[in-house]
Amino acid sequence: MTQSASGSPVAEKRPSPKRGHFPHVPAPKRRLSRSAEQSLTARQLEILDTLDASVLGGGFSDLTMAEIAKRMTCSLRTLYGIAPSKEELVLAVADRHLQRIGREAMEVLRLDGSPLSRLRAYLRATNLALQPTAVIFSMDFDKLSGARQLADAHAGYIVAITRALLDEAVEAGDVEPLDTAALALVLGRLGREFSRPDVEKIVPRSARETADAIAEIILNGLIAGKTSSPSL
Repeated sequence: MTQSASGSPVAEKRPSPKRGHFPHVPAPKRRLSRSAEQSLTARQLEILDTLDASVLGGGFSDLTMAEIAKRMTCSLRTLYGIAPSKEELVLAVADRHLQRIGREAMEVLRLDGSPLSRLRAYLRATNLALQPTAVIFSMDFDKLSGARQLADAHAGYIVAITRALLDEAVEAGDVEPLDTAALALVLGRLGREFSRPDVEKIVPRSARETADAIAEIILNGLIAGKTSSPSL
């Protein structure tokens, strides 16, 4: 509280939050720390960026570090300089992929537009991770110790950001008051659900296309139902 020239108290104006910035939502912990990643060579960073689709996406349970090194035309020493085991290497590759998609998705939240339009763009951006060749959708990935925790951490972050944007939409009056936590769980996990092997067999379109389409239906329904539908 400050004082005016006359001595009367004047409420301080709080700065508005930066668009696309959600300090109350902690980002998933990196598998490779920033310092560890900065210590890697250009070749090791290239391997982290290309190993996913080029080698691991087709399955890796039978691959050894020596075979991975051969396929990537690098030395074993180069691979072990990234991670101490094949399992840790796979997790590092998957995490780096998801971290990159996450950063790109957060960038779209800086754009102008209503909370719902930004949420629509954000969900589409996060669904870019739904590539069939990505290691996180390999049958072998779920068998790794720590894989489920990694996937849950990234999915949880998407859910939290989705809820924050839904809260903004409610506050702005764009939609009727609703259970944003419940709806965020649905919207934020669409991609993961449609990428499950058992679901892929019964859904004709790709996981990414299906997740985008269902999210669009839900978000359009929120707008259309603002004056005609009861709150959740």
